Amino acid sequence: MQVTLLKSKLHKAEVTSVDPDYSGSLTIDLDLMEAAGFLQFEKILVGNISNGERFETYCIAATRGSGEIGLKGAAAHKGEPGDLLVILSFVSLDPDEASVWEPRLVLVDKKNMSFRQINSST
Repeated sequence: MQVTLLKSKLHKAEVTSVDPDYSGSLTIDLDLMEAAGFLQFEKILVGNISNGERFETYCIAATRGSGEIGLKGAAAHKGEPGDLLVILSFVSLDPDEASVWEPRLVLVDKKNMSFRQINSST
């Protein structure tokens, strides 16, 4: 048996751009991707705090240090620059692994230029 738990979370990342003519995804500053432990092309669940939209897509690395959070393709219709997002990924574990699992939680500041990891109990 496997259970699905939170793997990583970027909290309050600010949308910096939208591009509906792109093939689809969410671009994330490489520094933020690494802090959260997201992998290139990893499936993610995105919640838009500003408008209540939720959608699944995958992440693509944006330029390191750019602060970019870009809604691309169909996802571009789910938000606008300035919206705040919660970006989540999940992992499947067996119950023994799950009993000691700790997700990686990252709180992002305004404009996505700095961040801090927080305890999973926060």
